[in-house]
Amino acid sequence: LITDKLERATGALTLAPTFFSNHLKVNLNLKGSLSESHFANDGAIASAIQFDPTQPVYANNAFGGYYEWIQGSVPNPNAPRNPVALIRQQDNNGKAARSFGNLQLDYSFHFLPELHANLNLAYDVNKGYGYTRVASIAAQSASTSGFYGNRLNTERNKISEFYLNYAHTATSIKSRFDATVGYGYYDNSTTGYNFQTFKGTGEVLNTPVFPFSINQNKLLSYYGRFVYTLADKYILSATMRADASSKFAEENRWGYFPSAGFTWRIISEDFMKDSKTFSDLKLRLSYGETGNKDGIGNYEYLSKYYANSNTGQYQIGNTFYNYYSPAAYDPDLKWESTTTYNAGLDYGFAKGRVYGSIDAYYKKTKDLLSTINIPVGTNFSNLLTTNVGNMEVRGIEGSINFAAIKSENTNWDFGFNIAYNKRKVTNLTLNPDPGSKVGAGDITGGTGTTLKYNSVNQIPGSFFVYKQVYNASGAPLEGVYADLNADGVINTSDQYFYKSPDPNFTFGFNTAFSYKKWTISTVLRANLGNYIYDNVSSNFGIKTNVLSPSGIVNNTNSDFLNTNFQSNQFLSDYYVKNASFLKMDNLGIAYNVGRLSKTGKTNMRISANCQNVFVVTNYEGLDPELSSGIDYNLYPRPRTYT
Repeated sequence: LITDKLERATGALTLAPTFFSNHLKVNLNLKGSLSESHFANDGAIASAIQFDPTQPVYANNAFGGYYEWIQGSVPNPNAPRNPVALIRQQDNNGKAARSFGNLQLDYSFHFLPELHANLNLAYDVNKGYGYTRVASIAAQSASTSGFYGNRLNTERNKISEFYLNYAHTATSIKSRFDATVGYGYYDNSTTGYNFQTFKGTGEVLNTPVFPFSINQNKLLSYYGRFVYTLADKYILSATMRADASSKFAEENRWGYFPSAGFTWRIISEDFMKDSKTFSDLKLRLSYGETGNKDGIGNYEYLSKYYANSNTGQYQIGNTFYNYYSPAAYDPDLKWESTTTYNAGLDYGFAKGRVYGSIDAYYKKTKDLLSTINIPVGTNFSNLLTTNVGNMEVRGIEGSINFAAIKSENTNWDFGFNIAYNKRKVTNLTLNPDPGSKVGAGDITGGTGTTLKYNSVNQIPGSFFVYKQVYNASGAPLEGVYADLNADGVINTSDQYFYKSPDPNFTFGFNTAFSYKKWTISTVLRANLGNYIYDNVSSNFGIKTNVLSPSGIVNNTNSDFLNTNFQSNQFLSDYYVKNASFLKMDNLGIAYNVGRLSKTGKTNMRISANCQNVFVVTNYEGLDPELSSGIDYNLYPRPRTYT
């Protein structure tokens, strides 16, 4: 957007001294940055889509000279705001000072050089300050005659890690042993300071109950790993880690996650030594468990009360008191865990000019951490963060790389990969219920309209819609849906799961061509079978939006010409659209000047790159790549030249 701006200055210091005859290696890295930003009002994107393009940008009125739809003498609350006014009449600035770095110590003992002690200390501190000011004459905040508010927060992350590593090669038995034991401590906190907000006239709009809030979580880890290699052909590995997170109650705080692996370097076997076909052949098998604590709040297992602001008080006599509201919580919250089985094969042909890998895997996740709907009144809320359900993922991935030309002056390399991945929810309740579903995504425009659900035997986040009926010419019939259960009535029992944002296949391609000192390279990606719900068309592409009952004329998109819908049909599968795409992510050219002088050590390389070069897709929205699967108010992905 036109007022978005970012300026940043950075500095770094790196030191890598050694001591005690190279027995102690030190790496110190310090970095810092100062940045200043101006944030545009991204609500202007939706307004630009909807605002009547035949109206002027400017007008002689009381709202700063920007045209607005008026109801009496005030802005019409049902009309979109002037998108230029939204940007120009809001001043949202921020400054940030960040410092981060780490100190790494690697000490090999004099009496046993194969034994190393490693210490890693790291920190990351980011302090941000900003303010938002909306002009008193701006239509976007006419009810408060403008707005002013400050913000200040500090993020602090600290890491302490220590581990011992012992590596020993026993040539007499053709064996190598590698053992590691370690400890980690991770502390993350955010302090937010709360300030009064004001109307444009200077009157207090809101006074916070507390002057600041602290959000903090900690993680404590112990781990061990053992790797045994025999004859440089057979590799066995085993790992065990124990993690304790402050996000869970004491009785559920610890999670234990083992893993094991086996690698067979087939190419090193005697029966392969005369092979003229393979230059590499390696089999990999692995099993592992991992834990997840992310995606939930820091205190979801605790009984909490929230203090209401000054706008929500009760009166006793002449005194007003804030009241406290209880929040839903689950005291039995615990780690989400994923078990993964993997089988892989690495290969190489033609003396290493053709190489790649193939992997097949199966993942099973249990005790999914999720926020679900619960009956009102059972736990102080209709939403609860808890462990609910299981999910499985099956997939296969393959890659191939090819050195097509390899000579003194000319090189041409190609790389290609493909992946098939299928996710499925296997359980959502304590007692298996194939009909259960949990909301996973709402849309804009409908009041409380949930479109995406997690449901048993479905891909997570699948669209739950009505099957649209079309006329003989292929146009959708408004409000006419298929009676899928054949009961003669169209109701929620006729909704069905249809497609999801997950692609069936993903592809990647890269190539680099070099001739003498010149290099040109590119990277492309493709998704097949991913679907997007076009919330822009479902919300705005209707007749009552073009000419609303209150007399406002709004812009619409071209999809209205396909449907001619009079009113919103939010849950029609017509709006679930194929978003398969091919993207060129990067295109670059470089020239290696080389040494600037015969005796000097300074080299120069000149390069030019373009990011987000082009997109090929049948999807008509701004971007076919949306992880949420719902397209609304999307900030366009920029094309970048460097």
